[in-house]
Amino acid sequence: MAKQSNYITPDGARKLRDELTWLWKEERPRVTQGVSDAAAEGDRSENAEYIYGKKRLREIDRRIRFLTQRLDILTVVDAPPPATDKVFFGAWVRLGSEEADEVVYRVVGPDETDAARGHISLDSPMGKALLGRREGDEVHVRRPAGEALFTVLEVVYQPLV
Repeated sequence: MAKQSNYITPDGARKLRDELTWLWKEERPRVTQGVSDAAAEGDRSENAEYIYGKKRLREIDRRIRFLTQRLDILTVVDAPPPATDKVFFGAWVRLGSEEADEVVYRVVGPDETDAARGHISLDSPMGKALLGRREGDEVHVRRPAGEALFTVLEVVYQPLV
């Protein structure tokens, strides 16, 4: 597996902590109770609720371990960089291209990537191509659909809170 960056915004860190809390305090106890109730019904080998519940508990425990370990190594970036005229972590970038009018992306960590919201990982090909660029720079990006050329139209750092 490729090495991931360990940066995250405060909002992203909060979402991961909220998920961990929900899994640990609500979802796991609910599923554990369901498994216990299913086990009390008798033969466990043919009890679908018991088998599914045990499987779901393993999934929950695996996610809890992952989130706990990931939160321990993440660095929360809560302020823009000193040079706000360049693209770095947390930047909102407006791009122009020949294919599309304009697109807007926010460069975030891999734990916050969300294409629907325009949040791209700084580890992605587009994220790597954008890092360090300024307004007016041209950016060449190799995508599955082929090479693309973008022009950086605007770089903005909104509060990362």
